[in-house]
Amino acid sequence: MFASGLSQGKSAKRKYIVWGTTIILIIAPFFSWAVSILFAISQEEGFAGVALMMLLFPFFFLVGLVTLLIGVFKKESTNKSI
Repeated sequence: MFASGLSQGKSAKRKYIVWGTTIILIIAPFFSWAVSILFAISQEEGFAGVALMMLLFPFFFLVGLVTLLIGVFKKESTNKSI
């Protein structure tokens, strides 16, 4: 809700930047923690949950970083019709 509210009605470049930052700061830590805790509880093995968290967090962090970098380096489309 946070990212969609900030990016509503904005340019594509701004949307990529907002979503990349949101993925890095909010979604990656929470989602990796939640999935890892649920997995650790179902397997009754805490070390498996920690190992899964160590795999999931960097993956989602890289997804957010790529999204952020796409937004930073994306060129604004200018419509120069005469």
